[in-house]
Amino acid sequence: MNNQNFKNHMRKAPSLYYVGIALPLIVIIFSLISVEDLTHAWDGNLLPVLFFDLCVGVVFIGFYTRSFALKAQDRAIRAEENLRHFSITGKLLDNRLTISQIIALRFASDEEFVALAKKAADEKLSNKQIKAAIKNWKGDYYRV
Repeated sequence: MNNQNFKNHMRKAPSLYYVGIALPLIVIIFSLISVEDLTHAWDGNLLPVLFFDLCVGVVFIGFYTRSFALKAQDRAIRAEENLRHFSITGKLLDNRLTISQIIALRFASDEEFVALAKKAADEKLSNKQIKAAIKNWKGDYYRV
């Protein structure tokens, strides 16, 4: 696997976005087109309405499944980085740090982690600013 750095650390899942979300949206659009007037849908042609409902449900399930998995990963990263900070300094991370800042800090080497965490809390750096400030990049190859 290639070494991660600021330019290549983001992971993309094009099949999720271009297929997993696009297909249900296409079915939703065609379902709406095929039902000229929703009042006529109750005359016996319920298939477009059922397809519409099914695809809206699939989109919601996909969205929540992804957001729940990311939230669990965020909690794990917060715990890992808190433990890492505690093992280096004997203190927990600053409470002013947001989850996005902590997620960005995970790429910092141990040598620059503590100073960068303090700077991020004091100066309210964005996650992009934190990542750009990292000199010795520590890859995270497990995040999905």
